[in-house]
Amino acid sequence: MSSKPSKVRKKLFKSPAHIRSNRISSHLSDDLRDKYGIRSMRLRKGDTVKVMRGEYKGIEGKVKGVNAKTGRITVEGITREKIAGGTVPVEVHSSKVVIMNLNLDDKWRKDKLEAHEEA
Repeated sequence: MSSKPSKVRKKLFKSPAHIRSNRISSHLSDDLRDKYGIRSMRLRKGDTVKVMRGEYKGIEGKVKGVNAKTGRITVEGITREKIAGGTVPVEVHSSKVVIMNLNLDDKWRKDKLEAHEEA
């Protein structure tokens, strides 16, 4: 791995989608960490998160969308007023939130968690 910051940034921004999507992960809450035995997980639409840093600190809501290109998510209840009127969702970086509740509609995700839980 290179020690030059410009090369590291280039690798980060030029990486393919399947590698970039792995960077959209966040820590699990203490309860979930004890239950499943893992520290962090990739964020998905439907997960409940709590913002831990920044202007929107303390707000808890469901993930409405995940932007793999920027590594940011949109959360219900976090919006900004537009000058022309109306509201627009604000994107929050995935590292600034903690997962409070997981969306287990996906059977593969559920099976993976249960495998960790048994181990």
